[in-house]
Amino acid sequence: MSDRECPQCDDAGLRIDDFDAAVFDLDGVVTRTARVHAASWKRLFDEYLRKRAENLGEPFRPFETESDYRQYVDGKPRYDGVASFLKARGIVLPWGDPSDPPDRETVCGLGNGKNQYFRDSLEKDGVDVFDSTVALIRRLRNRSVKTALVSSSRNARSVLDAAGLTDLFDVCIDGNDVARLGLKGKPHPDLFLKAARDLDVEPGRAMVLEDAISGVQAGYAGGFGLVIGVDRADQAAALHEGGADLVLPDLAALHVRTRPAAAWCAADALPRILDRPAAIEQELNGKRAAVFLDYDGTLTPIVARPELAVLSEDMRATVKTLAGLCTVAIISGRDRADVERLVELEELVYAGSHGFDISGPDGLKVQHEEGAAFASVVRRTAERLTETLAPVQGAIVEPKRFAVAVHYRQVAEGDVPHLEAAVDQALDEAPELRKTYGKKVFELRPRLDWDKGKAVLWVLEALGLDGPGVLPFYLGDDTTDEDAFAALAERGLGILVGCPARETAARYVLDRPADVQRFLRNLATTLEDRRHG
Repeated sequence: MSDRECPQCDDAGLRIDDFDAAVFDLDGVVTRTARVHAASWKRLFDEYLRKRAENLGEPFRPFETESDYRQYVDGKPRYDGVASFLKARGIVLPWGDPSDPPDRETVCGLGNGKNQYFRDSLEKDGVDVFDSTVALIRRLRNRSVKTALVSSSRNARSVLDAAGLTDLFDVCIDGNDVARLGLKGKPHPDLFLKAARDLDVEPGRAMVLEDAISGVQAGYAGGFGLVIGVDRADQAAALHEGGADLVLPDLAALHVRTRPAAAWCAADALPRILDRPAAIEQELNGKRAAVFLDYDGTLTPIVARPELAVLSEDMRATVKTLAGLCTVAIISGRDRADVERLVELEELVYAGSHGFDISGPDGLKVQHEEGAAFASVVRRTAERLTETLAPVQGAIVEPKRFAVAVHYRQVAEGDVPHLEAAVDQALDEAPELRKTYGKKVFELRPRLDWDKGKAVLWVLEALGLDGPGVLPFYLGDDTTDEDAFAALAERGLGILVGCPARETAARYVLDRPADVQRFLRNLATTLEDRRHG
């Protein structure tokens, strides 16, 4: 059991100083292949145990997916998993050779049979990923945190290729490396320590993210600076007991800060863009501007209720002036029709529901076709939450076309856990949706690979603005804007509005919406001067 102190936590996530690397398990952390593995193990062992029972005249006792998988095979090298389960059933088989065919009654033969079942499922059904984990990996990499993948599976690289995630990891250590280098599998720390060596970092400067008890034990045994258990199977206590410093049901709410929280508002953390006019002019040299703006908290202050976020006439006039000089788009979590009504400027591009629904001048229009298929489950979930949370004073359920937002800014602190539990229960009943986090709001959105970042890139391409001659700006205040900051990290400027008390991919900061207006005015003046210069 872990006796280390967990790094300080708050409602935004972890405060972690200067971690150089993060080492991720694959199945159950990055991809949803754990269920495929479990089903393949069950098919293998049930076929073998049934045949054995018939031959020996014994009762058939099937492989239990929940208990046997977690206890004997999860996270271990394939042949070790076979041997571990057979030992638990009092069955002794020769080890055999890795070249044994699946029908040979050896540990290796059975292991190869499981591998064939897994590959068949992979080829037939493809790979699902945990969007929250992929988003976290991208944020870490944007902050120059190295990333490694560690898996006992020999199929890890094939899974990464199928999921299109290979480029997210600097190092990959898998079951083939275990066999080739003679490494001990989990719960021994060999795989993790090999990853740290290949990344050229000290284990104490790296974090491990694991869902298997054996993996957590390996991270703890290796002396890693932080071990995070991802609880996918209601085993939080066992993960803590195995050595996890922190256990989370999902990585969506984990905001990793590479500096102490207080440092983010210091002048030498994120520079205030209003203090750097010359830098902006230099960035714009020889380029056109394209400006993307969040609405709530960026163009308007954060308010108690969504309907109170009214755009001022001065801000509207400023945005209108800028739109006459460059492309301006509003990217909002609100429904597109709602934000169009609030802004009332026909010359703008509008992307509502985090980019699922886009329209603009000259017939520009796109709706995420797969997103539209989620309309019925979104509606049912909104109705359920409206009914369930009616007794919670201050709770606001905001139904949208492509999402359901649950605001708790006015909810008493002691009632927030109850409110979140209701949201999680609704999510359990609607697995087609995923939970995201914002400023005092939970949002259930379609489980699709689409976000504000992808919406920004789509608009740039649709308008012919995705070349090196365009400098995109993105201004936003919330965690949902991080996807856009990350998407533009190498080609544009992300500007975070408000005190950046979290890890962010933005390059500059503005303190409040009034400063946003000042910046937009300055930018408009610069563009106007260049036009006539």
